[in-house]
Amino acid sequence: MITETISKTNGHKLSIDDIGDDHLFTGLDTPMKANAFEMSNTEKKERISILFSEIMDVLGLDLTDDSLQGTPDRVAKMYVEEIFSGLDPKNKPEIALFDNKYQYNQMLVEKNITFYSNCEHHFVPIIGKAHIAYKSSGKVIGLSKLNRIVQYFAKRPQVQERLTNQIANELKAVLKTEDVAVIIDAKHLCVSSRGIKDDTSATVTTYYGGEFNNASKILELQNYINN
Repeated sequence: MITETISKTNGHKLSIDDIGDDHLFTGLDTPMKANAFEMSNTEKKERISILFSEIMDVLGLDLTDDSLQGTPDRVAKMYVEEIFSGLDPKNKPEIALFDNKYQYNQMLVEKNITFYSNCEHHFVPIIGKAHIAYKSSGKVIGLSKLNRIVQYFAKRPQVQERLTNQIANELKAVLKTEDVAVIIDAKHLCVSSRGIKDDTSATVTTYYGGEFNNASKILELQNYINN
């Protein structure tokens, strides 16, 4: 049984057994090695394919079967090029801003942005919707770029609290304003498909910055989202 100590809280060491199925939020940045990008994507896919073949072999699967023999390569390609592509800063969306020529000074809300992420504790999907709002500081962003920012930070092993803050901080930096709000409503398959197996619950996380951090603005934003 694995009992490696992985963190400390209030001076007490926590082991993997202590944490169990709980989601531990260790910081704002995605935990990455310093040399994470020394290996090329081609090398990563080759290595992942070999390692995933070993996992399948340990599970007792017949890798000579026509249906399974290509699975390690498919998984490796999916990991690097698709569902974990947000780990690579080269994939960060380029954002162009435009002058707010319409002088629109109320909140802009982009709601129901569908995203797929993966829980970093079990590597199973997180499926949810993000709702984003901001007030222009003189510049506006193309609507599709809001979606791309969400997808970039979602396409990596994640914790929902971190995902919410990463999106918010990127929007604040890009738009040069504190007037940003992010709401994420998601279902975690590590909860619904394993463990407690609760298929009805969902998790909501929020970030309210600047003018959005008051009761009236929060209520106004929630009305927009729910209608």
